[in-house]
Amino acid sequence: MDERIIDLPKIIDVRGNLSFIEENNHIPFKIKRVYWIYDVPGGEKRGGHAYKENKEFIVALSGSFDVILDNGKERKTYSLNRSYYGLYVPNGIWREMGNFSTNSLALVLSSTRYDKSDYVYDYRCFLEFVK
Repeated sequence: MDERIIDLPKIIDVRGNLSFIEENNHIPFKIKRVYWIYDVPGGEKRGGHAYKENKEFIVALSGSFDVILDNGKERKTYSLNRSYYGLYVPNGIWREMGNFSTNSLALVLSSTRYDKSDYVYDYRCFLEFVK
């Protein structure tokens, strides 16, 4: 899989630290959409789909959660718990998110605008798509 953890700039200051993300610099795409996931009840999962075209960069701005990625042949789990790095997820990868801590906040940067037809929600269809 081409997914990877990407470290972000971290400017340390006694008044509080600062990190930032620049499109086509820190992440390998132009940002077309930004959304965040929050108030996830204990034990709930998010995701459970793949994208045909969309690429994403996921950051745990607060708290922690796991991102499980599956390319149809192997599964990997990434635990995100710091705001100065994130997970790049290329298109064509099945994505699930779970194990959210209390008050966790997931920031997701996307390479495309929302398009329902870009989603693959059925895992069997996903396996056909990646063949």
